[in-house]
Amino acid sequence: MEIAKYEDIQIGQKAELTHNITSEDVDLFGKLSGDYNPVHFDNEWAKKTIFGERIAHGLLTGVYISTLLANKLPGPGTVYLKQEFKFKLPVKIGDTIKAEVEVKELQAEKKRIVLRTTCTNQNQEVVLDGEATVMIMRLKT
Repeated sequence: MEIAKYEDIQIGQKAELTHNITSEDVDLFGKLSGDYNPVHFDNEWAKKTIFGERIAHGLLTGVYISTLLANKLPGPGTVYLKQEFKFKLPVKIGDTIKAEVEVKELQAEKKRIVLRTTCTNQNQEVVLDGEATVMIMRLKT
């Protein structure tokens, strides 16, 4: 596995991935996080909410941003320093989410990378918007 290099990153560079949200995704995320809010797990309860049905955890959607940062842009060796998310719309089971990251700023003095982070659904509606600051680990020689 090749570690990403700060010098190879350019402003405007983008990466994306698409994922279909399943009931199994929500169940697994609940087990991992310990978040068993009934809006995520109880069909009858969720029907009585403003959402009208079960929804995915907000941070489950955010996980796909982390996946992009770790695997595509910048890629292996990336370390999160900061992440801001604004949850715009609920993500429902069966939604197809497109996660995207775009390099906004390069902070050369500390070799930091600032990226816009966005997730949209199958209707091209923004469900999550935010910004991440990351660095690429340097290995000891």
